[in-house]
Amino acid sequence: MFHGSLVAHLEGRYNSVMHLITVPKVCSPRYRCGTPLGRGGFSWVVSGERLSDGRPVAIKLISRGLVKEWVHLPGSLRPVPLESALLQRLSEVEGESGVIRMLDWLEVEGLGFLLITERPAQCQDLFDFITERGALPERLALRFFRQVVQALRFAHQHGVVHRDVKDENIVVNTETMEVKLIDFGSGALLKDGPYDDFEGTRVYSPPEWIQHRTYHAIPLTAWSLGVLLFDMVCGNTPFELDQEIVRATLLFTHPVSEECQALIRWCLSFRPEDRPSLGAILSHPWMLSLLCPTQALVFSLIWVHKAAAVKAPPAA
Repeated sequence: MFHGSLVAHLEGRYNSVMHLITVPKVCSPRYRCGTPLGRGGFSWVVSGERLSDGRPVAIKLISRGLVKEWVHLPGSLRPVPLESALLQRLSEVEGESGVIRMLDWLEVEGLGFLLITERPAQCQDLFDFITERGALPERLALRFFRQVVQALRFAHQHGVVHRDVKDENIVVNTETMEVKLIDFGSGALLKDGPYDDFEGTRVYSPPEWIQHRTYHAIPLTAWSLGVLLFDMVCGNTPFELDQEIVRATLLFTHPVSEECQALIRWCLSFRPEDRPSLGAILSHPWMLSLLCPTQALVFSLIWVHKAAAVKAPPAA
């Protein structure tokens, strides 16, 4: 948590940049700012629109004073935040990746950087999706989870590790039930050796980080995926306190199939070397139990609309 005076300082800077990016001629003639989408420890995100074609975008401000790692991009005279470089690397790959695509980046003198990414017209982050609807049916959870694992494998294949896999960093297109992995602000270049820094979310962090302040990329990712899958099928994360993470004792609060429980327990193995690779996760029997894509999509859409109708307030 930020100290109060720092919060006030940053919010003042945020309000200033909001004024700038709502006046395209001051910041850029290419984008118009919309409503806030979220704020994290190092950035703020608002909805936006690309003026040339009306395309919905997300505009993320990264405060210069809080950037911890800088790199040079080709053609850039000054260094940019590592997040920009990671997203550019992934966005340059042709085809569907499951990772949110960066469309542009801009520097706002004295404030920081704006990352412009794609944004589905009808979208909601997975945290809000679960909060509104409760624990997901396994078939829908499987549909989402498979896409997340595939997106992470794509990132790893191109030398990037996310390091903050959680429901808030996944956006759901509520029309197609497709998901995208977002926010590489805690990301890093993938390496075989250990990491000794972690800017991710505590309740998704593995026991080796809690105990020894070190971890490896693949076991970290597998652990975070186990927490995420538990969150999907039970409606909440399995651990809140450090002691609970270290004990790694699971209590399933909703009916969950034995196959799904087995995958979660495998991902949440205490010893890092006992956790699965992303390929092994995708090959797990529970992951192969999905209906054909058309049937799964119909099932998912029916469930979502039914859940929304149940939770809708009565008409006035």
